[in-house]
Amino acid sequence: MLMATRYLYIARHGDADAFGGLTELGREQARRLGRRLAHLPVDAVWHSPLPRAADSARELDTYLSGDVPVGEAAELIDHVPYVPSPEETPPSWVPFFDGYEAAEAAAAHEIARSLTTRFAKPSEGADDLHEVLVTHAYPIAWLVRDALDAPRTRWLGLSSANAALTVIEYRIGLPPSVVMFSDMSHLGHELRWTGFPRTLRP
Repeated sequence: MLMATRYLYIARHGDADAFGGLTELGREQARRLGRRLAHLPVDAVWHSPLPRAADSARELDTYLSGDVPVGEAAELIDHVPYVPSPEETPPSWVPFFDGYEAAEAAAAHEIARSLTTRFAKPSEGADDLHEVLVTHAYPIAWLVRDALDAPRTRWLGLSSANAALTVIEYRIGLPPSVVMFSDMSHLGHELRWTGFPRTLRP
């Protein structure tokens, strides 16, 4: 008997300016992501409440079937999913976490729990479910870490490029399958690697 599969197509928003709005490059990145997803039977597009994610979702949705619902999901907000203890923190990350209070860290981790509770599970229906999530680098890292059942600190080593595609599949009775992570093949050379420090890239 075939089991229904939940497919998550997860992407970081397109390139954004200092004020959090999409640049023209970011809009083109989102459109190319939409063209890549156009042949899929997408059931819903969910985006973070932040404008750069909402605008990216609207740009890519123009390439889908035309009647795909697009909605905001608070769980996709840009946030630090887990603040490691001092003993867990790699030396290079110590300045980043300096000043995080316990209440702030707990609230952020609660968002991370709500993210996985809502999205990181198999389809509850009889049919496959295909969802696009437009979010930010840290929530993507957390979803991948969760799918791999890796230690909570391992989100620190995962970075996603703007409009890159990550795919995770969920089936009942099986561990999640990370099909791809931060794939940029749809962007073309000129639109890749934004969201990362400038350096030589393959």
